[in-house]
Amino acid sequence: MANKLIGMNKIKQIIRLYTHSKGTKFISVQTGIARNTVKKYIRIFRESHLTYDELNMIPEQDLIQLFGKPPLVLELSNREKDLLSFYPYMDKALRRTGMTREKIWKEYLVKYPDGYKYTRFCIGYRQWSNRVNPTMHMVHKAGDKMFIDYAGEKLHIVDVLSGEIIEVEVFVAILGCSQLTYAQASLSQQKEDFITACENALHFFGGVPQAVVPDNLKSAVTKSSKYEPTLNEAFEDFAEHYQFTALPARAYRPRDKSLVEGAVRIIYNRIYANLPQQPVASLEELNKLILFYTLEHNSTPMKGRNYTRLQQFEEVERKALQDLPKLRYEFKHQSIVTVMKSGHVCLGEDKHYYSVPFKYIGYKVKIIYSASIVEIYYKYERIALHTRLRSPHNYTSVESHLASTHRFVSEWSTERFIKWAESIHPDVKLFIEGIFEKKQHPEQSYKSCLGVLGFEKKVGTDRLIKACQRAMEYGHYNYKIIQNILEKGMDTMQDEEQEEPTTEMPSHENIRGEEYYQ
Repeated sequence: MANKLIGMNKIKQIIRLYTHSKGTKFISVQTGIARNTVKKYIRIFRESHLTYDELNMIPEQDLIQLFGKPPLVLELSNREKDLLSFYPYMDKALRRTGMTREKIWKEYLVKYPDGYKYTRFCIGYRQWSNRVNPTMHMVHKAGDKMFIDYAGEKLHIVDVLSGEIIEVEVFVAILGCSQLTYAQASLSQQKEDFITACENALHFFGGVPQAVVPDNLKSAVTKSSKYEPTLNEAFEDFAEHYQFTALPARAYRPRDKSLVEGAVRIIYNRIYANLPQQPVASLEELNKLILFYTLEHNSTPMKGRNYTRLQQFEEVERKALQDLPKLRYEFKHQSIVTVMKSGHVCLGEDKHYYSVPFKYIGYKVKIIYSASIVEIYYKYERIALHTRLRSPHNYTSVESHLASTHRFVSEWSTERFIKWAESIHPDVKLFIEGIFEKKQHPEQSYKSCLGVLGFEKKVGTDRLIKACQRAMEYGHYNYKIIQNILEKGMDTMQDEEQEEPTTEMPSHENIRGEEYYQ
């Protein structure tokens, strides 16, 4: 147990072996006492200026007081005090891009001309740094990395309607240089929640670092690798939007993300411990509490330093971060579909149809869609881009995508056919308007009009005009009546020729005359 005094016989054995010129490693093995403990008792023996024989003459009670006393604390000189007071500034300055220890040592000599030489200066800093933060073995440059992870222990919220207690994940992000920390609760670790939490962290910091270091979460990494892990497509797209490099931590290498794991341990004490014992009513309320205690944590002086994480961030790291993009990232979903014969694909979630170039009819394509846009890819090449519309069973078409026949059909409209008919003759226009007044399905009306107006090229303008006039006399408005009139030549007959000839009843002995019925 730490600081527990061992038996006097063991201590005397250590001193005896030491007086026989045995090394501390040998003594440790022989006595079974830790090497540092052996060094401690040897130091006390040397400071007492006693011989081994004199030590054996001292009563055991006095020996307990001698070897059980706390280690001698020497008073620091002014020169050492100046050096130690300079190290917090050095620790902060080293995080600036391009700053070196030699440059800072020169600043130190300007401030303290009788200061230590460069080697002693660096050794002292390493000892100070290990004592202040023994887990930090490397200096993180300003604006270089953001480390992200999820806490192992989950928090809880209550569903107000059902009363069900729901577990929620806690996301943690920390900037390597200033150690400014961000935390929030999410419903899951799924891609959409994970990317949203990452984005919230970037906006909390007010800028983008050069790299983001996630753990090997499936939401970020599809396949882990020691040298080149495969990123999830959604996270890769998110990284491209915010212009940072994703550097997933190596599997089973806790030192790669020791900083964020340390942050997780801290938030257990400074956030978890301060939250209400009973679960809160909503995720929004929980995140408000987490944000409050996170800000409090960032404003608390760091261990062994006379400044806070927030102060270090404002002084050193904020300016080193890249600017945030003007637009926030829109999470994108994906689906694989086949292009229909009409040259469109269906976005199943909305049941809306979008056009692609007609040459891709029958091919399988990938739809990548967000809340506002729909992108269509074939073999990593984007072949179409549309604004997302959520109206079911409707079509969004780009004219250049359609084949010539499809393009013509897509341009059909009532106004177009009436204008076409008017260019032929007013009576043809009246006949076409009569077709539309029947209130049949628009596509059926369009086909009838197309067939009627198409007769102009087949039989000529005059015959079509007369056919329309004849059909309107009959009160029929459809394609068939025009076809029959033209096929039978009824448009060329005069009115009197159109009347049925009257014939007299023939005389025959077997036919009863009108007199029979009188």
